[in-house]
Amino acid sequence: MAYEIVDVFTDRPYAGNPLAVVFGGEGLAGDQMQLLAREFNLSETIFVLPSTAGATYRARIFTPETELPFAGHPSIGAAVTSVRRGLAEAGEIVQECGAGLLPISVTPASATLTGGTPTLSAGLPADELLDLVGLDAEDFAGGSALPARAGCGLEFVLLPVHRDALARAWAHSERARALKVTGISVFAWDADTRTAYVRVFCPGVSVPEDPATGSAALGLGVWLVGNGWLPGDGTSSYTVHQGVEMHRPSLLECTVTASGGAVTTATVSGHVVAIARGEIAVPPFIG
Repeated sequence: MAYEIVDVFTDRPYAGNPLAVVFGGEGLAGDQMQLLAREFNLSETIFVLPSTAGATYRARIFTPETELPFAGHPSIGAAVTSVRRGLAEAGEIVQECGAGLLPISVTPASATLTGGTPTLSAGLPADELLDLVGLDAEDFAGGSALPARAGCGLEFVLLPVHRDALARAWAHSERARALKVTGISVFAWDADTRTAYVRVFCPGVSVPEDPATGSAALGLGVWLVGNGWLPGDGTSSYTVHQGVEMHRPSLLECTVTASGGAVTTATVSGHVVAIARGEIAVPPFIG
């Protein structure tokens, strides 16, 4: 099967979040796709497949450990790669995935993804989450706003901290397992510039740290509106810087649209850079 490696949420090579995009896998079972994801050993591998619902294509997304219903950097990377390979036309396309039919506006170099249904949980205990990422109470920067799970198809725990705490953060797998946290976004928010500086840890899916996480960036917008840090009506833009501590600087440009204090839609945009292409053997069927 043909595959490409691309860097997502960057306009230069060897930055952003690397992604494997596999084509021609419609005859594969899920366990074969999982084997390939483990072979690539990137945070995610995406399989571009024929759609069964009238979309431009269907996507299945795997970490080295498990399949995800949706993820941002694979969706952006697959859309741009498909257009560049001539498998779809630039403009408005639709991706079928576990989170539904998601619109993507795509060019040969970048794409804007509209997330799925926005969700926001009740507040979570800050002290337990700070302990999970090795930080203390004085590192918390939420004020009266509590951490919470938020997302647009894939939820993450959102934990606001002071910017100087980011360099010291690290997810402890056993604590994450005890709290049933599979993914946590630790962020510092600059209200004046509407910019977030972010680290995302995913101990529950064998991704210790992710250099660029579109789904978490979407969830951040939901959290910001839900806690009054962004307007509760109209469309607001914000920027996410991620991956700096991993030496994989990433830039995610986001918008969130709200009405009456509730988010209706959120988008995330980024560039994609082609790095490598080749062929990979079909793995054996296990099931």
